[in-house]
Amino acid sequence: MFTGIVEELGEVTAVENLGDASRFRLRGPVVTDGAKHGDSIAVNGVCLTVVEHEGDEFTADVMAETLDRSSLGALGVGSRVNLERPTAVGDRLGGHIVQGHVDGTGEILARTPSENWEIVKVSLPAGLARYVVEKGSITVDGISLTVVEAGAEHFTVSLIPTTLALTTLGLKQPGDPVNLEVDIVAKYVERLLATTGGAQR
Repeated sequence: MFTGIVEELGEVTAVENLGDASRFRLRGPVVTDGAKHGDSIAVNGVCLTVVEHEGDEFTADVMAETLDRSSLGALGVGSRVNLERPTAVGDRLGGHIVQGHVDGTGEILARTPSENWEIVKVSLPAGLARYVVEKGSITVDGISLTVVEAGAEHFTVSLIPTTLALTTLGLKQPGDPVNLEVDIVAKYVERLLATTGGAQR
């Protein structure tokens, strides 16, 4: 489990095509500290498993399903990525509950700068809008954010200078893809209501 609080802005140093998968090598001095084979690291909000670890770099295999359902397939050598290690038991939950299981991809539609923050408008794939509510939580490229406006086909978030400086959202421009993970609580509530017919006990 993750919390959507990005630990560092890493970099893709190599991409190897494996046919039905890809192997990524990524640099991240913070997240590789103490890393070992089999550990999980979230890369732009996608939970990946460490295959090898050497120095401040690690490799992770990404299967076709993940490449198809996320924006990882668009990454190349030099791409910057948000990195986060799993939350340890007893740590503060700084963001919200994030699984690292991407629900779909959106697209940056617009950026509106202000003096102390920036409003970013992101498209919503069909089927995800029902999980997104104003003042609720959403994960964008692995970043836990609060929804400002929730529309049928888009939502907006307000980014503080720290988020702009330390994550990929400071670099993304209109037209760029982003990974989206909606609040898991909303999905469980929907499922429970569907199986019980909305009846109250």
